[in-house]
Amino acid sequence: MTAVLLSAPDVGELESRYVAAALASGWVAPAGPDLAAFETEMATRVGVGHAVGLSSGTAGLHLGLLTLGVGRGDVVLTSTMTFAATANAIAYTGASPFFVDSDATGNVDVGLLAEAARTVVDSGRRLGAIVPVDLLGKCCDLAAIERLAAELEVPLLVDAAESVGATRDGRPSGSFGAASVFSFNGNKIMTTSGGGMLLTDDGALAERVRYLSTQARQPVAHYEHTDIGYNYRLSNVLAALGRAQLARLDRMIERRRAVRAAYRAQFDGVVGVEVFGGDDAADNCWLTCIVVDPTAGWSPTQLSQHLAARGIESRPMWKPMHLQPVFANTERLVDGTAERLFARGLTLPSGSGMTDPDLARVRAAIDDFLAAR
Repeated sequence: MTAVLLSAPDVGELESRYVAAALASGWVAPAGPDLAAFETEMATRVGVGHAVGLSSGTAGLHLGLLTLGVGRGDVVLTSTMTFAATANAIAYTGASPFFVDSDATGNVDVGLLAEAARTVVDSGRRLGAIVPVDLLGKCCDLAAIERLAAELEVPLLVDAAESVGATRDGRPSGSFGAASVFSFNGNKIMTTSGGGMLLTDDGALAERVRYLSTQARQPVAHYEHTDIGYNYRLSNVLAALGRAQLARLDRMIERRRAVRAAYRAQFDGVVGVEVFGGDDAADNCWLTCIVVDPTAGWSPTQLSQHLAARGIESRPMWKPMHLQPVFANTERLVDGTAERLFARGLTLPSGSGMTDPDLARVRAAIDDFLAAR
């Protein structure tokens, strides 16, 4: 029996044509016309002046932080409810992450964020940046966070890895802060297999990121380097895949919203269970998660085991960074919200490439589980 995955890549004939054309063009080396076109098309989609294609979202966060001046001894505020890449990128710079808890949406609590900022500033330490994370395709309250960053005179770098195609207050994901970073990992809403992109209106910032991402090579005939650089550039062939994905992005979002609507209808009226995320209108619905209250009489782990026995993948929400052993001694301001979401949340198969029979199979398995309860 073929497994139903959480968020498998959704690629087809259009992607094959774009990649084949890139290969036939001879531009197999990292730079090339598809990379330049992908950057232009994404910047246009988001409404910013510049985009830099990179090997991963993590690379975008790392170079974004370096270019914004973050370094050893600095403190960077970020969401505790996130994937490790966010915290790792901060650590790469020599700075220390400071983890802040979630609000009811799972995104960073702006009130706690302001309190954490005051703690750092009052202690005499340098607050290097704020890095909020858009969770499961829902943008944070980024307008409020922009105001906070402006008051503090601290740069804002948005980890928008999960929110490509989403909006907040009418503004596209990727258009907030000094810069924002997308991920095009294989499980994201659109993919370049591996890859990412930094988006900004600051031309000097984009130029610096592009320079650092290509080993900080000076524009001379021989190899000359005055800075430490990184091999972080997105390849032209993978950019061609991204161009095809971008052309299909709206349809892929529409499909994921339909999948979430199906789950929402299925769990409507089920005691102790809610489909996480609230209003979906501005979200890209990358992953659909249910939150199971103890009043349900069963646990997310029990449902996950039931689905796994039937070849259906599911997964808890992100384990908060302040609970990760590698960050056990890291500063945090938490109130238990992220821990509750981790304990009670379960993400369900949400991919846009999931067929109607696959979705029906998942829903039937859930119905069987609920009926047995």
